[in-house]
Amino acid sequence: MTESTLAGRTDGRLRGRLLLLPPVVAWLVSNLVTWAVARASVAADGSRVAYWSTDSRRRWDSEHYLSIARGGYEMFRCRDRYANFPDVMCGNVAWFPGYPMAVRAVSGTGLSYELSAAVVTEAALLGMFAVLWWLFGARLTRATALTLAVGTVFPGGVYFHAVFPIALATLALLVCVAGVGRGSWWAATAGGFVAVACHPVGAVAVVMLLSSALFAWRGDTRPRRWAKAGLSAAAAGCGALWAAWQMWQATGRWDAYRTIQRISYGQGDLREPFAEMVRAYRVPFRDWYTPKGDLPWLLEHALAAHRPQLWVNAAFVLLVVATAAVLLLRRRRLAAEEWAALVLTVAVFLVPFVAGAQMSWYRVHAQMFVGLLLVRRTPVWVQVPLLAACAAQYALLAAMFFAGVLV
Repeated sequence: MTESTLAGRTDGRLRGRLLLLPPVVAWLVSNLVTWAVARASVAADGSRVAYWSTDSRRRWDSEHYLSIARGGYEMFRCRDRYANFPDVMCGNVAWFPGYPMAVRAVSGTGLSYELSAAVVTEAALLGMFAVLWWLFGARLTRATALTLAVGTVFPGGVYFHAVFPIALATLALLVCVAGVGRGSWWAATAGGFVAVACHPVGAVAVVMLLSSALFAWRGDTRPRRWAKAGLSAAAAGCGALWAAWQMWQATGRWDAYRTIQRISYGQGDLREPFAEMVRAYRVPFRDWYTPKGDLPWLLEHALAAHRPQLWVNAAFVLLVVATAAVLLLRRRRLAAEEWAALVLTVAVFLVPFVAGAQMSWYRVHAQMFVGLLLVRRTPVWVQVPLLAACAAQYALLAAMFFAGVLV
């Protein structure tokens, strides 16, 4: 082996490692920003937030995900266990199994369920940055650097660090986009299946895959394209069947999810989305709950942070749609992965309001992270103000989260 060959291989390894650096840096920055917000916040009892503890990352729904990981599903009438409780259904069948099963698998290493949940979440977030970077072509430019920066403070992104399935579900959507963009039926289907298995909003992957015959699989004949689209959508939708099977195994009811949603949470029917947006905007978090003691400036201004969050989210969707429209006018086409990201971003924004998720839309919308694939195409004079707006809103909503105001 000559010296020049050895030097070439060494340079190749160095370039390979440098290619991995931007997503790792983005993941670290995201954690440091969130840690800084936690330091400037206070918990419900007035104490300082310990960001590196698992307790600071858990909220109401987190306990349900952990209970599924520990012992599986259960469903019962609340009054059978709690005498003074309303006569509704209790249990954990309103939450999908994808994330809890991943937590259970990691806990097999000997880690506690709580720590395993944090590991799954943070590993998924790192994976999100890695897949996004790969979709960018692993090229560090001003546009890709700014877009990664926006990703570190993405609106609602505090839930990428919480004991929730949001990071894992978003990673699955990105894998689905990557599969469609690279013509990999297996990757697209697997990503869609995991997204659906993690969260009901993951059903947007089924919609996107079904419509992919219109913009993807270009190397195939028309019948083959429709076959790939239909089969991938059907296979991804099996994530919901798997969830229903898990619940049936534990409760003996195939309709366990729909029953508890209807009886206990008043959900399950379709809503008028704009009226639902107004109701979600008006949820009085500040009136319902305020932490004890003197509040830091950040938290005092964050107790109603869900309201500007809705405006930021709506502006983000409009930006993604406008960017796609401009690209279509200029280039007469979008890449398959850009079409996929466009469909998913719009669908993720609308689904919570169609389904009536007044108390959770702000975390569900974090899955619009996939829209960053199109934000990369915007000019710097758009990206910089977007980064500033997202950073400010990230701090406000994260402070609201760490105070225990959000569920």
